[in-house]
Amino acid sequence: MSSDRAIVIGAGHNGLVAACYLARAGLDVEVVERDTVVGGAVSTVERFPGYRMDRGSSAHIMVRHTGIVEDLSLEACGLEYQDLDPWGWHPVPGTPGITFHVDLARTCASIEAVCGTQEAEAYRLFVEDWSARNLRVFQAFQGPPTMAHLGRTLWGVGRSTGLGGLELSRQFLTTADSLLDEHFTDERLKTALAWMGAQSGPPTHEVATADLVGWNTVMHLKAPGHPRGGSGMLSEALQRRLESFGGRLRLGDGAAAVTTSGTRTTGVLTDSGDSLPAGLVVAGCHVLTTLDLLGPAAPSWAARARRTVRTGNGIGMAVRLATSDLPRYPDVTDDVYRSIQLLADSRQALRRAHGEYVAGLPPTEPAVLAMTFSAFDDTLAPPGKHNVTVWGQWHPYALSNGENWDAIREREGTKLVEAVDRYAPGFASSVEQMHVQTPLDLERELGLRDGQVMHVEMAFDQMFMWRPTPELAGYRVPGVDGLYLCGASTHPGGGVFGASGRSAARVALADRSPSLLRKVFHRG
Repeated sequence: MSSDRAIVIGAGHNGLVAACYLARAGLDVEVVERDTVVGGAVSTVERFPGYRMDRGSSAHIMVRHTGIVEDLSLEACGLEYQDLDPWGWHPVPGTPGITFHVDLARTCASIEAVCGTQEAEAYRLFVEDWSARNLRVFQAFQGPPTMAHLGRTLWGVGRSTGLGGLELSRQFLTTADSLLDEHFTDERLKTALAWMGAQSGPPTHEVATADLVGWNTVMHLKAPGHPRGGSGMLSEALQRRLESFGGRLRLGDGAAAVTTSGTRTTGVLTDSGDSLPAGLVVAGCHVLTTLDLLGPAAPSWAARARRTVRTGNGIGMAVRLATSDLPRYPDVTDDVYRSIQLLADSRQALRRAHGEYVAGLPPTEPAVLAMTFSAFDDTLAPPGKHNVTVWGQWHPYALSNGENWDAIREREGTKLVEAVDRYAPGFASSVEQMHVQTPLDLERELGLRDGQVMHVEMAFDQMFMWRPTPELAGYRVPGVDGLYLCGASTHPGGGVFGASGRSAARVALADRSPSLLRKVFHRG
């Protein structure tokens, strides 16, 4: 019966998480996906013979803090996480660089060797303070952003500091650069922290970005992870778990429309013309795509949502490289290759790159990070070869200079390789094959509108109870009963997280039957 069926639109990791929880509750669940690869931006494919390359994300940070992997027993479905420890490394000429280990004492020792005792002690205090704050923030990420939930989880954030509420709120609302300037004096350390903090998209000179840097501190509590075999192994494990609960995945046949009767969802029409009746639909695709799927049935407020939801002008681009060697940075130890390599000269260089992005121009000297997971995962490249990803941030989707991405793809991809070569001389000559993903390619292949990997800009006014709009912040679609949202468009945002998929399933089950909710989320 359609009342017992649930359709999930999109086989991204959030959609798959939602599908798993709905199926565990006993619903008849089917996931429909236009792509022929499971996982969306959390997927891995063979780009070149013998090279397994991620299509989107590579390092998994937030999902490892949610408990989803353990709750769904994904290890039993083939998921094997390899710790990224150290989790970050920043080159400093003439030194081994600054290495960020999970162990705080080891990190402070690295900072002390480069920046001095005072900076190391300042970092230790900063981590102890802001990691405690972000444990509370993370609780806020684990449920719908209602005032009750946010008030319950965020109440008392930072109170252990002895600071008053006004000062604490000022600290959260300040720029990340100002926060760094308050705590540290060494620009090399500040550059490393700023570049890691900017990975959500907003630059660290914007208001209310302080906690994007403060969030780095949680990586001293649990290491980011790399799934053995590539990022997509998380999605493949979720698929196996879904199937073990009786759910199904339909690849190569996406949603063409969400069907309705009056104000009630009745199911999904697929690209192939199949009509799939269902009393419950969860859309894991972009929020604007969901409104498109509703067509004329979209509520009256949808027109305003289309105007106010900001996808932004992309974020960046990537090159996936088949190489004969790793980037050989001077004076480093091999553990650096487990880390996210934060290759930026200075905060001024970051601002220049962002300034060109705002002007709609490809960056003259892109700020990049490199990931070298084939150094310890032998499934990613043939013997004796390596698989290197270079991400360049702040590459505009819409160019203002009359150029187009298809024409400049190779030129801009080569810039990213050259950016690594400046820190690891000779690296460019080790590149044997290059797959370039421009912002336009990210849209074409992964359905990321305007090349925005976070779906919706992660600016403060599009977070928490404002994401993606106040009407849609609770995962329900007002005016269309039975239709729910999950994915990067919704709270808590982009990245490899899974929390919105779980929260959307929780809300949908609560609306359907409190007993079903207890069955899934209050297990003995």
